[in-house]
Amino acid sequence: MRRFNPISVRSLLVLLALAAVAQFAAAQEAVIRKNIAQRLPDFPKIDEVSKTPIPGLYELRIGTDVLYSDEQGNYVIEGSIIDTRSRVNLTQSREDKLNAIDFASLPLKDAVVWKTGNGARRIAVFADPNCGYCKKFEHELQQMKNVTVYTFLIPILGGDSPEKSANIWCAKDSTRVWREWMLEGKTPPRNMASCETPMARNLALSRKYKINATPAIIFEDGTRNPGMMSAQDLEKRLASNVAAR
Repeated sequence: MRRFNPISVRSLLVLLALAAVAQFAAAQEAVIRKNIAQRLPDFPKIDEVSKTPIPGLYELRIGTDVLYSDEQGNYVIEGSIIDTRSRVNLTQSREDKLNAIDFASLPLKDAVVWKTGNGARRIAVFADPNCGYCKKFEHELQQMKNVTVYTFLIPILGGDSPEKSANIWCAKDSTRVWREWMLEGKTPPRNMASCETPMARNLALSRKYKINATPAIIFEDGTRNPGMMSAQDLEKRLASNVAAR
């Protein structure tokens, strides 16, 4: 008489259960997509539907944006999910992951570069030369040790930002001219020679990563900070990045 292997039977039951769950999830996703598409024809394309930790609530990923829906697509919800136990904003964490930037892929040749000490810790900054908070952040950076700063000039504030950015980039020593302007208010010398700038590429890069305000700070782990930081907060963030490696 042939005996059944209890382990094999158990494995089969597990596989059947997982298949049933996957089938149910696919059917639920189809319902959500169908109802939203029919009722809201102008609704953006939904790239991904996935369950959240909250029963009956589903995440709708649209590009790098996150919305939520009930299991029937009767309601679309905009806002943040906050885990009160850990005090973590789950929506922000998810969007940070979706918006992560591959630091190694940044075209660093298009940035103004300076460093302190051994420059072992690296950050990229998107900045406009007429941005007041960028100037404040540049002052904070002077307190940092062992940091390399790559500044991508993006003239988005209008006025003479494009001209000033070009004059800084085309200067014989762009790093010195940039820092003298940001730290001392010394006007960049007007460029009289023919000079190709990376400004169009930098602006395209900022649009790609949805950077629409300055300063925007990018860390080596791909995370970002939308706005200036104090030297103390920046030091903590850099230390945490190193510890996470």
